[in-house]
Amino acid sequence: MTDAIEAETMRKVYRRLMPLLFAMMFFNYLDRINIGFAALDMNKQLGFSPAVFGFAGSIFFFGYMLLEVPSNLLLHRVGARRWIARILLTWGAVAAATAFVFNDSSFYILRFLLGVMEAGFLPGVAVYLTKWFPVRYRARAVGGYIIAGSFSAVLGGPISTTLMTYGNGILGLNGWQWMFILEGVPAMLLGLLTLRIMTERPAEAAWLRPEQKQWLESTLEAEREALGGQTHFSFLRVAGDIRVWSLACLFGCALVGIYGLFLWLPQIVKSLGHLSNIEVGFLSAVPPLLGVLGTFLISRSSDRTGDRKKHLAFVYGMSALAIAGSAYAPNPVIAYILLCVTGLFIYAGNPLFWSLASSFRSGAAGAATIALINTVAQVGGLVGPWSIGLVRNATGKFDLALLTIAAFLVIATIIALVMRVTPRESDLDSVPPSDTHPENLPISRNT
Repeated sequence: MTDAIEAETMRKVYRRLMPLLFAMMFFNYLDRINIGFAALDMNKQLGFSPAVFGFAGSIFFFGYMLLEVPSNLLLHRVGARRWIARILLTWGAVAAATAFVFNDSSFYILRFLLGVMEAGFLPGVAVYLTKWFPVRYRARAVGGYIIAGSFSAVLGGPISTTLMTYGNGILGLNGWQWMFILEGVPAMLLGLLTLRIMTERPAEAAWLRPEQKQWLESTLEAEREALGGQTHFSFLRVAGDIRVWSLACLFGCALVGIYGLFLWLPQIVKSLGHLSNIEVGFLSAVPPLLGVLGTFLISRSSDRTGDRKKHLAFVYGMSALAIAGSAYAPNPVIAYILLCVTGLFIYAGNPLFWSLASSFRSGAAGAATIALINTVAQVGGLVGPWSIGLVRNATGKFDLALLTIAAFLVIATIIALVMRVTPRESDLDSVPPSDTHPENLPISRNT
């Protein structure tokens, strides 16, 4: 009977929450990467060099890092529904306003503000999922909305380049300006929808039966107790956890590749031959399309085995090999195929990362832990796009930039293999002895 309640409850939760979170993530990622497509025309029209474009791509992450921890703590205080809605409304407004940049300074300011307004979104959603999904369902749940980033990159190319091509000249605006406007407005609409339909926690869900609410709340509470319940952890204690820094450094290295590659992917593809913007858009869709497949397969395998570390090492190791091979490819076709292989693996680590990050602590300490991990990791986003721009500026080619990305992915692979993800004994002082057995700790097989 309990198994039947569990299965039906989790099906309802997944079907209720995932469509909205998927839509949020889709436009979140689209509003981050669409400057890569805008650059096909915008850079020439406004006179932006590769170094200027790369710095604008990176300064987003500085704003994001600046308010990441405060934003996530405010989410814990005011509630996910209201705070996530605020994030959506403000980031959508800034994303649309990017249509009106006119020089490098205005470009830098709006990209910085986009990071400020978006700060806390991804870790906030990760915290929100801990209120709804037990650990054994969490990687699939995270994958269910993280995968929207891949779909965004898949559809973002064709959508963005089509808007740029056919919107050019309407009401005196360039195509890339219409692209920013029409891809920023949906985030604001989602903010209004979030206020109306998002449910804060299972106890408030009118769409669950009483016995389903009771099962879900009791299951999640037992897991919180296994992590120390509502035991107070100071921020210094969170910051002193080696697991936090290991995971942050791992994902930071991965983000050098993820954002370094995909913000520049349209221009990398353009450099492989004489292609129109729409052709570039469709060819740029294939690597993230394969990323959807990789995310699905790796997430299911990770949940089935309970392993996160080896799966992370595998996806980043394969990504490093593929992108390094692309730099040395003898012709553009092989180079493009290897970029597609990179896409297959590089996205697949994201749900594993968020599953690990959300398993370290609960309550306010959990929110601070996730925010701190993500804040430190965003240094990778800061380094990736800018470094590629500088290398491209200096050499006129992408080969050395791709090798730099591969090196960071190798470091991520090594960290994944050696890091510890189980808590220290001192963090389990308040947990009853029967609950400290490794088999009762979330993801305990990743020692």
